[in-house]
Amino acid sequence: MIEARHLRVLRAVARTGSFSAAARELGCTQPAISQQMKALEKSVDTPLVVRSGRGMQLSEAGRVLLKHATGILAGLSAAEEEVAAIAGLRAGRVRLVSFPTASSTLVPPAVARLRDGHPGVRVSLVEAEPPESLAMLRGGECEIALAFRYPQSDGAVVLPPSAHGTPREARAEANLEAQQLTAGTDWSDLVVTPLLDDPLVGLLPAAHPLAGRGGPVELAELAGEQWIAGCPQCRGHLVELCAGAGFEPRIDFATDDYPAVVGLVAAGLGVAVLPRLALQSVRPDGVSTVPVRTASGAPAVRQVVALTLPDLAEVPAVALMLERLAGAAAAR
Repeated sequence: MIEARHLRVLRAVARTGSFSAAARELGCTQPAISQQMKALEKSVDTPLVVRSGRGMQLSEAGRVLLKHATGILAGLSAAEEEVAAIAGLRAGRVRLVSFPTASSTLVPPAVARLRDGHPGVRVSLVEAEPPESLAMLRGGECEIALAFRYPQSDGAVVLPPSAHGTPREARAEANLEAQQLTAGTDWSDLVVTPLLDDPLVGLLPAAHPLAGRGGPVELAELAGEQWIAGCPQCRGHLVELCAGAGFEPRIDFATDDYPAVVGLVAAGLGVAVLPRLALQSVRPDGVSTVPVRTASGAPAVRQVVALTLPDLAEVPAVALMLERLAGAAAAR
């Protein structure tokens, strides 16, 4: 096997014309140079230097190998420099995948801080909800995925008797929502960086009787309302929370567009529950926001995290991006 150190010795011998001069150039002993040249000649199974008088010159095979060695050593030097730049955060790449509310609230300040200190690190962003974002991470399409899950959720939905649809239809729909709810929440193979607990906030029309209460609203108090639901995972969680409060929500509208949710609530067409992060990027005109309590009396929240693979967590640019995301979350 030809080693890079042997090629460096060959280059020095060709340039200086002797083993002793090559040893001085490389900062080692003449016997060490001789041993490495013998090892190189053994690897290629042919002489590489020819002694002539008091000096030496390369054989035909030596000249061919030197021609290739020049390009190989230049390429190695460039590779070492690029790797050193990445290790020293003078270069590098971080591909983010994020759900929309984190894209508009957590990602911008985190990326801005990273670029301020390390402008050579390139950051890109695409949007995807879990579990799609988790599949992208595991498939090598990104280095970090921002995701969320609901700590109250266990995927088991038990519906009370309902006037909306037959029991079989209601339970089939609830089972589907439960499967969507738990999909993508197995993070056992990933490095998890907790970012924040995002409280869920109730949205009521401004004229709603509970709008001016000034305190938390129990979900059971909204049992008779028409509901506006969000993405499949959020809808599944809503179904589960309401089931725990003893009722099945009547979901008349489903949209993952938060301004649309606000507009529908403001028009008096129903009530909704949204994460607080979502309201920080939407103007909640015409609606009243209230804290929401679950059947146990605890606040309803979702956990927002940054996920990466164990090997990627050791990459300097990825580790720094995780640190900046945590900082952006702590500043909220």
